[in-house]
Amino acid sequence: MATGFHAVNLVNKILDHLRGGTAWTQPGGIYIKLHTGDPGSAGTSNASTVTTRAQATFSAASAGAIALSNAPAFSMTATETISHISLWDASTSGNFLWSVQLTSAKSVVNGDTLTQTTLGVNLAPLAA
Repeated sequence: MATGFHAVNLVNKILDHLRGGTAWTQPGGIYIKLHTGDPGSAGTSNASTVTTRAQATFSAASAGAIALSNAPAFSMTATETISHISLWDASTSGNFLWSVQLTSAKSVVNGDTLTQTTLGVNLAPLAA
């Protein structure tokens, strides 16, 4: 699977809400999980040894996009290379929402702190 939005847990719910079908209940929070490769269609493949998810907050939408407004940090517990993240609607368990390949993979060792400094989502194209 290529990275992207989960059809059942996110996209179909938003689209059904837009068409006047079942109302979509937004997540109470969005949480980042680290991965050493593509998270796959369930968001569970290639998981980092770090099992704790960090909460991500986003700025209000502008020009069809949202951007990360905090800097979630992870205390690394092993030597590995982080290349992807998955986003979830809960700090544990919950629903997989989407996944992203990082612009550049980051090699870490036990004791490092890995901080997510940028992350954006946009819906485009916009009508002019």
